[in-house]
Amino acid sequence: MNQEPDASTRKVILTMLKTRGALPVSEMARQLGITEMAVRRHLSTLERDNLIETKLVRQAMGRPTHLYSLTANADDLFPKKYHSLTLDLLDELVAEAGEEQVDRLFDRRKDKLIGRYNERMAGKALADRVKELADLQNANGYMVNWEQTGEEQYVLHEHNCPISQVANQFNHACQCELDMFQSLLSAEVERTECLAKGGSKCTYVIQAKLK
Repeated sequence: MNQEPDASTRKVILTMLKTRGALPVSEMARQLGITEMAVRRHLSTLERDNLIETKLVRQAMGRPTHLYSLTANADDLFPKKYHSLTLDLLDELVAEAGEEQVDRLFDRRKDKLIGRYNERMAGKALADRVKELADLQNANGYMVNWEQTGEEQYVLHEHNCPISQVANQFNHACQCELDMFQSLLSAEVERTECLAKGGSKCTYVIQAKLK
């Protein structure tokens, strides 16, 4: 499906600011072949979405001019290859110190997250702990939904895995997530489907521990 003309023009403006740095309206209008009024309309939308910002710059001669540049939020719109860098570094660590050292790194990350989140779980019923966990995972980009399926039994689905490329190669990352869920929920947790192993999502069955 083709982009709408307005959206396409705004994408060109963002790319222009990314590659050329801060620009005035007059220069953008010249590059785009449209009027300055039309450019300002697009800039207004981009400012509203917190993708660009403006700064008044004084000139040696003449009136001050407004220069437009990208915000930190706009940087997320451009391609990133963080997972490639991460995998390269982990491969180097395996070659240097062995896979056990990589496993220990994942274990330390898991323990750090448990320590960070434990307070949010303290004193809550299991249903509230599941909801809290879903909120935490959603904030980290996992696209979670959950439901109660029985007495003290729940199913949690993660439809996205931000570390899937890493987990595909280093399965201990998945085990650490399962261990973290069991610790934070103080419940029996079973993973029945896994994105890193070809599933369409990661699914966890959660059951209160027998007293």
